[in-house]
Amino acid sequence: MARLSIEPLAVGRVVGEVIDSFTPSVRMKVSYSSNKQQVSNGHELMPSLITARPRVDVGGEDLRTAYTLIMTDPDAPSPSDPYLREHLHWMVTDIPGTTDASFGREIVSYETPKPLIGIHRYVFILFKQRARQTVKEPPASRDHFNTRKFSEDNGLGLPVAAVYFNAQRETAARRR
Repeated sequence: MARLSIEPLAVGRVVGEVIDSFTPSVRMKVSYSSNKQQVSNGHELMPSLITARPRVDVGGEDLRTAYTLIMTDPDAPSPSDPYLREHLHWMVTDIPGTTDASFGREIVSYETPKPLIGIHRYVFILFKQRARQTVKEPPASRDHFNTRKFSEDNGLGLPVAAVYFNAQRETAARRR
């Protein structure tokens, strides 16, 4: 298995602003079916192509291992003034290893990214759960979500995988 690197996450300030430094140990592949576009760190995706929730394939040891997936926007409502940081876009818990997120329990439904001002980062973070149903209930609000605090409160520890993409508002001129 090729060594997984967090360097692009550090360069994109995901490590530091959203999560602490970690050692990736599980493969995670995020792809939007509308364009068969696999999410790669720092790449830009057009909002019109990410309206439906993505497929998230989770590696891991086996079906007995459970994972929690979080998708968040640390740049809400704008990168220059992210006073809603972080905005929670999606949360799925109890995802069995070696499957995809559709086999998990969606506790916060997918909300389509709609960046209005500036270039936003959308981060997918995967945590390994100690046991099934580690995460008892969804957060009270999508705004002011804190990945670190949520992980701490639910005993999730450091992430095992993460990836992010950039998106910005599509203008009429850019849509051609």
